[in-house]
Amino acid sequence: MFKLSQGKSGKFHFTLHAKNRQVVLTSEAYNTRTAAVNGIASVKKNAATRDSFETRTAKNGKSYFVLLAKNGEVIGQSQMYAHRSSAYTGIKSVMANAPGATTARD
Repeated sequence: MFKLSQGKSGKFHFTLHAKNRQVVLTSEAYNTRTAAVNGIASVKKNAATRDSFETRTAKNGKSYFVLLAKNGEVIGQSQMYAHRSSAYTGIKSVMANAPGATTARD
């Protein structure tokens, strides 16, 4: 399920939750609700392709992944994982959960 919310700054963002309710992907901040909804649509479209994901390593050595749009822009980012293999598990979760996920508002 996607959860769409508006922050204190007035900007919108969304999170994607796996079936166990854990957050597996977090978006950037969007200026409008419409832009955030379009971001959700982009996640649904791009999450079906493994090539849309990129695994990265943070400065602290932890692994995370990003989901990229066709234009190369980051649509969403995962949490930090202690092991690279956990990041791959997160990617599989996004691929399984995003395409058919519903959207709830805060």
